Amino acid sequence: MGRGDLTNTQWDRLKPLLPLGKKQGRPPTWTRRQLIDGIRWRTRVGAPWRDVPERYGPWDRVYDLFRRWQRNGTWKRIFVQLQAEADGKGLITWDVSVDSTVARAHQHAAGARKKGICRRSRLAASSLSPTTTASDGRVAA
Repeated sequence: MGRGDLTNTQWDRLKPLLPLGKKQGRPPTWTRRQLIDGIRWRTRVGAPWRDVPERYGPWDRVYDLFRRWQRNGTWKRIFVQLQAEADGKGLITWDVSVDSTVARAHQHAAGARKKGICRRSRLAASSLSPTTTASDGRVAA
């Protein structure tokens, strides 16, 4: 068992919330507990799926379970059930902090209007300046 893996108590609490398998026949090579521990390892570490350690099963099986349960709402259902039970036991405090700070951008931030010369007048002023290229000198002579 790895450092961040589910304990037996945690697994006993989670197991009844999991969906039942639909397939009959050959037993799976990798247990759901191993695959779920692999999902938890990946989300805790933030590594790519291909870097999930072999003790949790093949990375594609771990990803497949995660993605299937994400699409069909299993993860959300488990979360809601565990949260409701913890709230019923008074284990969650619902304190809310509202911050009324206003963040303003500095006047030099993008999109702020500049005082004085605007961009159009700068472009117009630069087009009135004398040219200094060799080709322009020949045309003037």
